[in-house]
Amino acid sequence: MSENTGTETVFESGDNDGPVEVVGHAAAVAPKDAKPILEVDQLRMHFPVKSPGLFRRTVGHVQAVDGISFQVAEASSLGLVGESGCGKSTTGRLITRLYDPTSGQIRFEGKDIAKAHPRELKPLRRDIQMIFQDPYTSLNPRHTVGAIIGAPLLIHKLLPRNKVLGRVQELLEIVGLNPEHYNRYPHEFSGGQRQRIGIARALTLHPKLLVADEPVSALDVSIQAQVINLLQDIQNEFGVAFLFIAHDLAVVRHFCPEIAVMYLGKIVEIGDRESIYENAHHPYTQALLSAVPDVRQAATGERRDRIRLQGDVPSPINPPSGCRFRTRCPIAQEICAKHEPPLLQIGRQHKVACHFPGRIGEAPREPLTAGLLGVDAEGRPDPGASPSTDLVEQPGYADTWFDLDNKSIGRA
Repeated sequence: MSENTGTETVFESGDNDGPVEVVGHAAAVAPKDAKPILEVDQLRMHFPVKSPGLFRRTVGHVQAVDGISFQVAEASSLGLVGESGCGKSTTGRLITRLYDPTSGQIRFEGKDIAKAHPRELKPLRRDIQMIFQDPYTSLNPRHTVGAIIGAPLLIHKLLPRNKVLGRVQELLEIVGLNPEHYNRYPHEFSGGQRQRIGIARALTLHPKLLVADEPVSALDVSIQAQVINLLQDIQNEFGVAFLFIAHDLAVVRHFCPEIAVMYLGKIVEIGDRESIYENAHHPYTQALLSAVPDVRQAATGERRDRIRLQGDVPSPINPPSGCRFRTRCPIAQEICAKHEPPLLQIGRQHKVACHFPGRIGEAPREPLTAGLLGVDAEGRPDPGASPSTDLVEQPGYADTWFDLDNKSIGRA
C-alpha cells in the first residue's frame, strides 16, 4: 500500500515483504474540472470459438469484455484492476485498436474510433500509445535502441532523418538512460532499463493517452518504484492521461486517483481512490483488498481479516446467469441468479454493480435494486413496481445518486 507522509511516500508492493521508500513522489491527484479525453461506452469483445475439423464452425464465444463503460480525464489516470483473465489487457488493446471491438463505442476527444478504418487510425497512433507488460518480448532484438525509438518518427515523417538521432538521445535522457547507448541492442540492458526503453518509444510521438498494460509487474520491487515515479514525472511534465492496467492494488493506489475493478469481463465497482480503498461496497473488491499487505497494520499490530473466495473463476465462454460473481459470493441470493445488477451510482464518484451493496458486514437483507429492475426480492416480476429507465450505464458520473446510508437521492 502507499502512505503519504509529506515529502516522502512509503510504498509497499503486494509481491514484497517490506516497504520501499520513495522520496519526493506523492500519490497522483486528478486535475480539477478536467474534461474526459477517453469515453468507453458499452464496449464488448467476444472472441469466436471454432470447432475442429474442415468447416471450423463457430460453436461459442469467449466474452472477454462484455459491456463496460468508463471515462479517463485529461492528464489524469484510471486504474483497471482484477484477477488474471478478467479482460483488463483486452480492454487496453481495444482502446489502442489492436483489436476490433464486437460492439460499443470508444470516443477519443469526442470522436468514435471503435469502427475507424485502418487509414483513419494512422494519425490516431500519434495520440494513443501503449506500454507493454513484458520488457523482454516487446522490443525487437534485431534492432538497436536508436532504431526502436526512432522508428515512429520516420514512419509518421515528423522529423528529417538527420535529426532523428538527436531526438532519440533526448528521449533516452528523459527516461533516465545514457543517451550514448542508442547504438546498443535490447539484450545489453536490464529489465528495468528495457522497460524505460519501452516508455521512451511510447513517448516518441507526444501522445495524449498512454495505455500502460502492467508496466511494472515483470520488474523487481525497487525497480517498480523507480518506473512508477518516472511515469508520474512524465505525466506531470507532458500532461499525458493514463489507462493504468495492473493486478497490484498497492501500485494502482499510488498512481491512480480513480480505480475500476473488473471481474469476468464486467466492471463491478468504480470510483475515486478513497471510495474504493476505504469504502468498498462490492464483495469482490472487498476480497481483493483484504489480500493486500498494509504497512500501517504492521506498525500498530492490527490484523485485517482475510476474505477467502471459494471456487474458481467461471469460464468466460459460459458465464453464470445474472451476476457473474454470484458463484463465489458469500452474500448471493436468488435474485442474483436471475438478474444482472446494474452499475448503480452510490456516491459523487462511486458506482457498484451489486444487488446487496454495503460495507463489510453491513450488506442489506433486501436487494436495493429490486424496485429499480421492476422485480420483487426473489427476482420475480412485480406488477406494482415501476422499473427505472435511467439505469443505462453511461461513462462518467451523474449529478444525482442513490445514497445507501440515508436511502434517498443525493445531489452534488
